[in-house]
Amino acid sequence: MEATRRWIALTAVAPLAWGANYYVTRSLLPADRPLWGAALRALPAGLVLLGLTRRLPSGVWWWRSAVLALMNTTTFFVLLYIASELLPTSVASSIMAASPLAMLLIAWALAGQHPRRTHLVGALVGLAGVVLMIGGDSAISVRGVAASAAAMLVSSVGYVLSARWRDGADALSLTAWQLTAGGLMLLPVAVAVEGGPPAISGAAALGFGYSTFVATALAFALWFGGLRHLPAATVGLLGLLNPVAGVLLGALVAGESFGTRQLCGLAMVIGGILLGRRQGDGSRDAGPARSLLTRAGRFRGRYGHRAVEAGCGQDR
Repeated sequence: MEATRRWIALTAVAPLAWGANYYVTRSLLPADRPLWGAALRALPAGLVLLGLTRRLPSGVWWWRSAVLALMNTTTFFVLLYIASELLPTSVASSIMAASPLAMLLIAWALAGQHPRRTHLVGALVGLAGVVLMIGGDSAISVRGVAASAAAMLVSSVGYVLSARWRDGADALSLTAWQLTAGGLMLLPVAVAVEGGPPAISGAAALGFGYSTFVATALAFALWFGGLRHLPAATVGLLGLLNPVAGVLLGALVAGESFGTRQLCGLAMVIGGILLGRRQGDGSRDAGPARSLLTRAGRFRGRYGHRAVEAGCGQDR
């Protein structure tokens, strides 16, 4: 029991770190360098995890890792950086919190996996919560919402592919490969589009240090450690700390407006996720028809994140 409580506490660090990373990106990192910002987050973290796993891709995993890295790291991190810079922390974290529900529809369209009725209801409730949070507020950046929605879409496709390609690779190695490959892809593009690396102030150095080593390398290591020691449903519920952390930091530290409408919207997002997970989270007899949310969410570890053994999805 003591070991379980310890792992719950350690695993909870990951979604809290991911939720706080929205605020860090918005407040401390260069606003006009999303390509460099994404590269400096992905590549060092990938190399750290690669050093821990000491395992390189083999066979088909060379090209699979490249495809997944393009979606789950290269494109996703850039879009997430843009969204974090343009949107209030509470809004950005809440939109991305709905990504597990988006994966239901993506997997339905791409893999023909039909979700249960409760999953569809949960998706609609979560989507309504997002609309409630951002609707009617002229100060919300349309570009930021578009970037966040695009990040959710591209990462959801990547996670569905990851779930279909789950054979022959452990979770931590796959994450290390994607982060490393994605960072390497970003470097030449960042140089070509944004020029040399940005000048790093003291605040930006702290921000990059947090985003790279705490919200990415450390968070993933703790997350996967929790997945080995805790039930999937427990880890999935811990993932809900992501939007909670984002909302609280936005309201308490950044001074963002957070009223009844935002509170109700956040409650609907979390309620939709819980409803979507209500069936199938621990089912062992479902076979190929296992809960779509659980299967697709197994490779959510991220970024903002993405887990391999829990039906949860939070963005790092």
